[in-house]
Amino acid sequence: MPAASVDASTTSGEPPLERGLERAQALLKGGRPAEAARAAEALLADHGEDPDALYLLAVCNRYLGRLDEAGDALDRLLRARPEYGRAFQERGHLLLARGDAGGALTAYAEAVRCNPALPASWQRLAALHRQRGDDAAADRAMAQHDHLKALPPELVSVSSFLHEGRLYKAERLCRAFLQRQPHHLEAMRLLAAIGSELHVLDDAEFLLESALAFDPQFLRGRVDYVRVLQRRQKFDRALEEAGRLRDADPDNPAVEALYADASMAAGAYDQALTTYQRLLAARPDDPALNLARGHAEKTVGHREAAVASYRRAARARPDFGDAYWSLANLKTYRFDDDELARMREQEAAPGTGRVDRYHLCFALGKALEDRAEFAEAFRYFQRGNALKREEVGYRPERLAAEFERQRSVCDRGLFERRAGAGHPAADPIFIVGLPRAGSTLLEQVLASHSQVDGTFELPNVLAMVHRLRGRRPLEDPRYPGVLAELDDASLAELGRRYLDDTRMHRGDAPFFTDKMPNNFRHLGLIHLILPNARIIDARRHPMACCFSGFKQLFAEGQEFTYDLEDIGHYYREYVTLMDHWEQVLPGRILRVRHEDVVADLEGQVRRLLDFLELPFEPACLEFHRTERSVRTASSEQVRQPLYDSGLDQWRNYEAWLGPLREALGPAIDA
Repeated sequence: MPAASVDASTTSGEPPLERGLERAQALLKGGRPAEAARAAEALLADHGEDPDALYLLAVCNRYLGRLDEAGDALDRLLRARPEYGRAFQERGHLLLARGDAGGALTAYAEAVRCNPALPASWQRLAALHRQRGDDAAADRAMAQHDHLKALPPELVSVSSFLHEGRLYKAERLCRAFLQRQPHHLEAMRLLAAIGSELHVLDDAEFLLESALAFDPQFLRGRVDYVRVLQRRQKFDRALEEAGRLRDADPDNPAVEALYADASMAAGAYDQALTTYQRLLAARPDDPALNLARGHAEKTVGHREAAVASYRRAARARPDFGDAYWSLANLKTYRFDDDELARMREQEAAPGTGRVDRYHLCFALGKALEDRAEFAEAFRYFQRGNALKREEVGYRPERLAAEFERQRSVCDRGLFERRAGAGHPAADPIFIVGLPRAGSTLLEQVLASHSQVDGTFELPNVLAMVHRLRGRRPLEDPRYPGVLAELDDASLAELGRRYLDDTRMHRGDAPFFTDKMPNNFRHLGLIHLILPNARIIDARRHPMACCFSGFKQLFAEGQEFTYDLEDIGHYYREYVTLMDHWEQVLPGRILRVRHEDVVADLEGQVRRLLDFLELPFEPACLEFHRTERSVRTASSEQVRQPLYDSGLDQWRNYEAWLGPLREALGPAIDA
C-alpha cells in the first residue's frame, strides 16, 4: 500500500469546539434535546456559524417540535455550507414532519447527491418512491441503503467525510481501519477515492489494482479504476477495462454508459455514439443519457444532433438545468418563447435543486442576452454566479499568496543557475491565459498547420504541481520552493514524463499544443523542465475577458469567475505574474491579443508562426474548416469564420460592472 500519508501529528487535547460538539451530541443521544440545543447555541455564540453546531441545533429543535426554529437553523447552515448533505437530509425529515412528502423527496434526493453515504436518506427515498408507484427508483434507493448498512460503521463515516470534503479526517480513519483489516476491498476503494480527491492519482491507481488483484469481480473497484485511468489520461487502458466490465456484465446499463464515456475519452467517437444510441433505444427518455449523447455530438461537431439530444433531456426532466445550459453553451442556439417560459418557471419553482437552479440561471442569462434584454439577463447571471460561488467556497487570498511565492522563488537567478537543465525537446506549445481570452481560437489556428497536433486542455502540468506540493499543501506548501532544490536529472526526468504522458494525445506532427489556461501560474516549472518549449499568452481586453468568464458556467475549476470582484482581482494577479515571467524569461513568451487577431487575422497568424519558427500555411486562415474534436465552451465558435460582434459585448452591461472595473484598477490599461 502506498506510504504517502498525511501528517499524523496531533495537538495535545481536542480543540474547544470539538469538545463542545461531543458534549452536545452526548446530551442529544442521552435524550436531553433541550440541553443539547442550549449547548449548540453556546457553541455558535463562541465560534460563529459552525456547520456541525447548526446541524445539531436543527436536529434538537425538530425533536422538540420547534419546526420553524429548526428550519431557520438549516437555512443558516446551507448559507454557510451549500453542499452539506446532512442538512438536506434533516430538511427532508423536517418536511415530512410538516406533511410535505413531495418537498421531502426533493430534499432527500439533494442529500444523496451531495453525500451518497447517508443510509437514512436512501431509506426514506425508497419509501417515498414506493408511495408514488415508482418501484424501479425505490429498488435502486433501497439497494444503496442496503450496501451502506452492510459496511462497517467506520467506513460509512469515511465515505461521509469524503463527500463532505473532510479528506484528511477521512484518510486517517480509513488508514486506521486498514491497519486492522488490510485487505478490506471497500476500504481500499475508499482510500483510493480519497487519493483521487487529493490528486495523488498514482497511489489511487495502485490501490485499485491491488483490490482487483484480490477480487477481480469487485465491480465498484473496477468502475473506479476506469475513472482513475481516465484522470491519468490512460484512455486506451480505461477503455480496455470498461470493455472487460461490459463483457462480464453485458446487461448493466450503468456499465454500458461507462463504456460509452470511456470510448469518448479515447477518441472512439463512432463507438461511443453507437453505444449511447443502443442505450437510448431501451431508455429513450433517460435525461442523463440524452445529455451525455448531446455532449458527444457536440464534441465531434454534430450541432443539430446535439441540440436534439439536449432538448430530449429537458423534456424528460423539466427542471434539468444542465440540459438548458448545454443548449445555451453551444453559443449559437436561440431559445424560443415556450422554452424561455419553462426555464423561468423551473428556476422559480421552490423544489428546484441548487445545481439545477444555477444552471437555469446561466441559461436564462444567455437566452435574454440574445434578445437584448440585458438588465434581466444580468440579474440571472448574477444570481447564478452567487449560487455557484457559495458552492465552490473560493478563497482569493490563497491564490494571491501562491502568485507571490512564484515571483519570489522563480527569479532570474534561478533560471540562470539552471541554464541547460531540463529536457531539450521543443515539441510542446503552451497556450496560457485566462478562460474566454481566445486560447481555443489560437489552438484551432495552430492545429490547422501540418506540423502541429491540436490536443486540448491537458492536465499534466497541474497534476505535476499537485505532486510537488506534497500531501498538506495548505499547511506546508512545498511548491514552488521545491523547484530550487531539484537537480538537473530530476528536472529532465519531469520533462520526459510530461512528454511520455501526453504522447497518447498526439499524432505524427513534430509539435503539439497544450492549452490549459491555468498553466500561466506554473511557467517557471514549465521552463525548468522543458526549456525549449514555446509559450503563447492569449490576452483579451480585461473587461471583455472577465465579463465573458462571469457569464460562463465552467464544468470544473475556474472558481474565481463567480464574482465580479474576484475575477477582477484575479486578472490583476495574472497580469502581474505574466509581467514577471516576461522579465525573468525574456523572449520566451509571445503575447497575442484577441482583438488584434480579429482585426488582422493573417498578420497575427504570420507573427505567431514566425515565433514558432514554422512556415506560413494558408490552412491556418481557414481554421474553421479544420475537422477535429473541440471540448471547450468555444467549440461551436471556432467552427465558424472569425467575427467581431462579441468584442464589446460587455458594454451592454457596463452600468452594472462598476465592481469589476474597480477591482481591475490599473490592469484595464495593461
